[in-house]
Order: sequence, then C-alpha cells, then structure tokens
Amino acid sequence: MKPLQGQTALVTGASRGIGKGAALELAAAGAHVFVTARSVQEGAGPLPGTIGQTVAEIEAEGGSALAVACDLSDDAQVEALFERVDAESGRLDVLVNSAFVDPGIVAGKKIWESPVGWYDELNDVGTRGVYVASRLAAMRMVPAERGLIANVSSLGAEYYYQHVAYGMGKAAVDKLTRDIGREFRKTGVSIVSIWPYMVRTEAVQALLDKGIDLPMDGAETQRFVGRGVAALAADAERVEKNGKIFTSRQLADLYGFRDSDGELPTGSTEPRR
Repeated sequence: MKPLQGQTALVTGASRGIGKGAALELAAAGAHVFVTARSVQEGAGPLPGTIGQTVAEIEAEGGSALAVACDLSDDAQVEALFERVDAESGRLDVLVNSAFVDPGIVAGKKIWESPVGWYDELNDVGTRGVYVASRLAAMRMVPAERGLIANVSSLGAEYYYQHVAYGMGKAAVDKLTRDIGREFRKTGVSIVSIWPYMVRTEAVQALLDKGIDLPMDGAETQRFVGRGVAALAADAERVEKNGKIFTSRQLADLYGFRDSDGELPTGSTEPRR
C-alpha cells in the first residue's frame, strides 16, 4: 500500500517546473492528482509543458491523475475547479500552490526600468492565487479535520532575487502561511511554505539559454520539492510543522529522502528564524 493511497491532491502550476514535479511525486505515493494550469497546448507559450503531458507522465508511471485547465487569476474558474474535485473525489487531502508566472520576464531589470504591470503579472497568480486557493481548500479541509496545504515559496522572500516584485510576492506567501497556520491550530489541518534552492526547471533553463549566470552547482531536480510534500502528507505528526517554513533540503534531512537523480542537493540546511 502506497502511503497516500485513497487520498486526493490538487496541484496548481502543474504543467511544468516544481508543480509538475510535485504532481508526479504525489501520484507516485498513491494519491489521485488533479493537475491544473493554464497550459493545454504545446507551443502556445514561451515555455514547454502542458497539463496533459504531466498526466501522461503520471499514468506512464502507474499513477492516477486528471488534467483540468484553470486560470488562477479568474476566481470563478478556481471555484469551479474545487467544485469538480468535490464532485469527482468527494475529498481533498493535499493542495500544492505552485502556480507562478515565469519570473524570467523581470530578470535583470531594476524597479525603475520595468513597468508597474509586471507586479500584477507576477503576483495576481503567484500571491493572490495562493490566497484564493488556500481559502477554498480550508473550507473543505477544516470540516474534515485533515489536510495539508504546501506553498512553494522562495529564498527570494528574504534575499534579493531577480526583481523587487518577486520578493514582495514570496514574502507575502510566507506571511500567509504563518497566519493561516495560526488559524489552523487545533483543526487537524496543516500549512507550510517550502523554499527550494536552484531548481532545474524549464524556466531556469530558459534563463541559462539567455546567458544569465545562475548558481547551478548542487541544483535540485523539479521533483525534489514534491518528495518533500509527499513526505509531509504521509507524516501523521505533520501538525507539528503547521505554519512553518522549510527549505527543501531541510525536509530531505528530516524525512531521509534524496532527489530523483539519487543526489542530495546542497541548498541551505539552516533553520528559519
């Protein structure tokens, strides 16, 4: 029996990157995964990957998943997504908030060199979308007295990375995690933020292709964070982690897993203050 057999997970931003990796790992652990993002047609956007391709990879590995297109900036679409989870599964055990507009659009630009609209492009989905999805998940998890919300955040919440608007959005996600964690006390539901190190995603590869120098030594595969989420979801004592922020490497050290390539990435292991 796989540890998440019979459970249902919903992963946003699952057409590529960390979201795709999380969907693959949750499915590998036995969960039925709702794979959602806007990307449904290969070549329609600047980066490769679609929700259909993610589902195909999950099924090829023997997992169970369903692709549902959803624009997280449209509240009506998000509500319809959760209602579909209700109708088809009758439960929600794990939500992974990973959707984010490619931060490569702002790479190398200072605040005075970029239009105000870039703030909205980054944070309508990457920050507000987390709030909306977390609210809808909590409405289902709290009455059931179970569940995990995992927010993919970033060291950019504390350290400068790429653009001011990026850091502001990620800092807000971590604040949301702490505050919802406070409201989740004694409910049986947990919420955490996870900071990856450098991840070998399609977006990172696109930046490397542009000649942007990134610290790739010790980088993670896109499945490393997903292994941490799956381990948290299977942890009967995860309420002790509620409201906290972990690096992906901290989770690996805590639960004893390695990356999908067999390596142990060298990202920060320092505990958060």
